[in-house]
Amino acid sequence: MQVGNFITFGKYEWRVLEARDDRALIITEEIIENRPYHNTLTHITWAECDMRKYLNGEFYDMFSDDEKSRIITVTNENPNNVWYGTIGGVDTEDSIFCLSFEDVVLRYFGDSSDNLYNRRKNQNYWFQRKDPNNPKRIAKYKGVDSQWHTRTPGRYQDRVANVGYEGSAHITGNPVKGITINGKKATNEDHMGIRPALWLRT
Repeated sequence: MQVGNFITFGKYEWRVLEARDDRALIITEEIIENRPYHNTLTHITWAECDMRKYLNGEFYDMFSDDEKSRIITVTNENPNNVWYGTIGGVDTEDSIFCLSFEDVVLRYFGDSSDNLYNRRKNQNYWFQRKDPNNPKRIAKYKGVDSQWHTRTPGRYQDRVANVGYEGSAHITGNPVKGITINGKKATNEDHMGIRPALWLRT
């Protein structure tokens, strides 16, 4: 496998983000579904959130036994939010996971370290809406550009950093529970999307 290749694994198409001798880090090319990061609007980290339980439980169980044998469980560090210091939480053992904010803006979709570590005056919301790497982060859901989760907390402990419609990195983040639409309870279709990532034995 080579970085940038596309492969089919399970019922999804995946992009290779990193390749080593015996394994590769892959992410679904498209957003596979919309789902809240957590089912309650509360202070939460990746270690305890419902998204992690879903990806390592119900979603993981959709793979065959042969496919599961190729998925490598790894230890993920969960860094604090660089701008706001919001707690990322303890290291976790994950088979399937969301990328961290640093994965998204430093490692796998271009190096935007200057924007991350040199916050502009009065810049509080979007990481950088004119970042030239934004187009690399755009992902579609049902054919339409959409938002997708990272596992890094946003400005507050009840928010999660995400990637926006146009690929800009939203370091302040959106509420973990999602939003209420016109006073009605949000459905899964109203939440941000998931692009699962995993390490695959090659």
